[in-house]
Amino acid sequence: MSDLERNKQVVVDYYQTAFDGDPEKAIADHFGPVYIQHNPDAQDGPEAFIGFVRWLRGEYPNLKLDIKRVIAEGDLVATHSHLDLEPGNPDNPGRALADFFRLKDGKVVEHWDVIQEVPKQSANDNGMF
Repeated sequence: MSDLERNKQVVVDYYQTAFDGDPEKAIADHFGPVYIQHNPDAQDGPEAFIGFVRWLRGEYPNLKLDIKRVIAEGDLVATHSHLDLEPGNPDNPGRALADFFRLKDGKVVEHWDVIQEVPKQSANDNGMF
């Protein structure tokens, strides 16, 4: 398996494990010695990540993360995902996420993201995903 494929698998497992409700396992399995966060609403480090996931799942206990695309280049992995906060609720169609992860030695060490609310109506018929 190439490093790019391995890095993609690491990110997908890390992200799914965390948002499926076990951020501690995601960190134990996939975090490097540091975790640099670029989202201005989040702090660096594993404790902040655990706190965020626990808070989000407390607000939206049935949330579902559906990773639609995974792209890797060098030490970076990008994901395009649908974070459905309330599956089945047409009044809350969730968020579209673009996440960028930097890995070092097969471990997640840095994160950037872009988050957009999924609109209830669109000016086109293409969909966001």
